[in-house]
Amino acid sequence: MAKGITKRSIDYSRWYLDVIDAADLAEHSSVKGCMVIKPNGYALWENIQAQLDRMFKETGHVNAYFPLFIPESYLKKEAEHVEGFAPECAVVTHAGGKKLEEPLVIRPTSETIIWSTYKKWIQSYRDLPILINQWANVVRWEMRTRLFLRTTEFLWQEGHTAHATREEAVEETLRMLDVYRQFAEEYLAAPVYIGVKSDQEKFAGAVNTYCIEAMMQDKKALQAGTSHFLGQNFAKAFDVTFQDENSKLDYVWATSWGLSTRVIGALIMTHSDDNGLVVPPRLAPVEVVVIPIWKTEEDIEKLKNRINELTENWKGQLKFKVDDRDQYRPGYKFNEWEKRGVPVRIEMGPRDLENNQVVLVRRDTGEKTSVSQDGLVDRIKNLLEQIQSDMYNRAKDFRDANTFPEDDFENLKKRIEDPGGFFRVHWCGSPECENKFQDSSKATIRVIPVDGKKESGKCIVCGQPSEQRVLVAKSY
Repeated sequence: MAKGITKRSIDYSRWYLDVIDAADLAEHSSVKGCMVIKPNGYALWENIQAQLDRMFKETGHVNAYFPLFIPESYLKKEAEHVEGFAPECAVVTHAGGKKLEEPLVIRPTSETIIWSTYKKWIQSYRDLPILINQWANVVRWEMRTRLFLRTTEFLWQEGHTAHATREEAVEETLRMLDVYRQFAEEYLAAPVYIGVKSDQEKFAGAVNTYCIEAMMQDKKALQAGTSHFLGQNFAKAFDVTFQDENSKLDYVWATSWGLSTRVIGALIMTHSDDNGLVVPPRLAPVEVVVIPIWKTEEDIEKLKNRINELTENWKGQLKFKVDDRDQYRPGYKFNEWEKRGVPVRIEMGPRDLENNQVVLVRRDTGEKTSVSQDGLVDRIKNLLEQIQSDMYNRAKDFRDANTFPEDDFENLKKRIEDPGGFFRVHWCGSPECENKFQDSSKATIRVIPVDGKKESGKCIVCGQPSEQRVLVAKSY
């Protein structure tokens, strides 16, 4: 265990905050509920942005930007939307030294300001589809905050698309859900369950909300991304119509979807250990750190020269850093980079120089291997891919080992507390049973799976017929 980091087994919540501090990712701001994302944390977010932005553009989306301020009347146009977000809204009532004629809401999400704009852009089916994403910040006045997981202001992306038919909009909703799944599994190295939310858990103003759910090391669920089929709700609220190919007027069909800096919290809690942060190589700001180890001035020069030769052609192939600071001992550097989660550490001392070798150290397992300096770049690339794959497989094995079927309500209430995990249970679909379940077990329905697997059974609460199991868990 690294000095200053609480063990997960002692206090998981404290451990989480200690890892953030040790890796120098973020800190609390003087503004209550807000955070300062430090360079190490923001570098992670930039890599997340880069991968998602590429994936969005590959599916035909383009970026734009819409205002931070939303007229209060806009939110009130969609009844479910305003009811869902009103308690979380921050409202500007004064500006320029006087009271505003109409209060402005600092965006909690952008559906209303965007659909008021789309009304001007859409007249005909020829104007559709509109496939827009924006990278932005939003404000939701949270009462209980935790760095990355839940803060008053956070960074995210939000996609907002407009379509001529219901079928196109549903297809878009599911397409973006799968983009999130791919990102989570292929880059975050986090296996996820996908499905649709219950009516009580869906986004305010949506017809259906789909999401990806990941299991953290304390066996709680974390919602890591959402994709909403909005139907024609916002188009009707803002009177956004189009003339179809038969010259008939109809309301536009809509989707929205988003993923936030919360996924940095998911990364931390899925992979990190009692020594600090562990970062999947595909998202690592620094993939490899090279640390020379010397005793004499003569050693320093020889090692630096050889490291320069080795790394001369690494630019463009590897994201690396050479830590040749002479004011810190090697042990201090090992600990620092370990806490920051760099996937691979390379150690090189005088004996390694003589033997034409280096020592490779994996951050995820701590395994050390002496390898030849010849063909080192390819060896490192292969190792990084192996680490990425191993991290995903470990997380998946952990999730699968802690996902259980359960058919007895009293047993479920006990097992949710200890040992915890995800539970597949039958549910009849009634809000009454969902409320009773949530009140009694302190867990929620995370997703209704969309894999199409049907299984007849009886609701775990009331005993009425059920056609499939749903996934329940405690969550963040």
